[in-house]
Amino acid sequence: MNNKFDALKDDDSGDHDQNEDSGSPKECEKEKNEEEEKDQNKKKTVVPGAGEHPLQYNYTFWYSRRTPGRPASSQSYEQNIKQIGSFASVEQFWRFYSHMTRPGDLTGHSDFHLFKEGIKPMWEDDANKSGGKWIIRLRKGLASRCWENLILAMLGEQFMVGEEICGAVVSVRFQEDIISIWNKTASDQATTARIRDTLRRVLNLPPNTIMEYKTHTDSIKAWEDFHGLVNASGGR
Repeated sequence: MNNKFDALKDDDSGDHDQNEDSGSPKECEKEKNEEEEKDQNKKKTVVPGAGEHPLQYNYTFWYSRRTPGRPASSQSYEQNIKQIGSFASVEQFWRFYSHMTRPGDLTGHSDFHLFKEGIKPMWEDDANKSGGKWIIRLRKGLASRCWENLILAMLGEQFMVGEEICGAVVSVRFQEDIISIWNKTASDQATTARIRDTLRRVLNLPPNTIMEYKTHTDSIKAWEDFHGLVNASGGR
């Protein structure tokens, strides 16, 4: 699979960052614009180009960055996630990926997300809310290689769990980096075990590597508990 991807790298520009709206229309006009934008997005579903190698699913790259220590709400988190772009073929993937900064070169509190088209990288998304994620904490210097191996395995359908995979995230932090892969059904232990074993293999992890599975329900509860404490202490 890696040879297939490597052989099809494309140097076309992949810088398709989505810009924020700069205007301030009235509420009714804003709602109308949002509906029109949704309709346009539906019509703009990406398709493989002529002669390209289609992937089994379409995917979207996202990027987020925030200031550490600043309390975040679910709404502000969603507003902070920016779409980089969507792709439907191996060639389209390389057009984006070959121009993206590698995780190891990111600074601050940054994340790359790669999710199936139509799934937002949020716990509350319908496709994610009953699921969870495998989490691996990495020492600095390993994120770029592990991220590339993970997403190539995901795009190449190496996990062999049907439609269970939702997406993957790499989180760059100051003292460590974290990668995770999200799936739809946290209660399906056979599936989560297969994802774990495949993850260990494709990342060539040492046997003693600690891997944690966390349901999104637990993540939401921990987030709410933490922010409840923050609010109770006057936001500090």
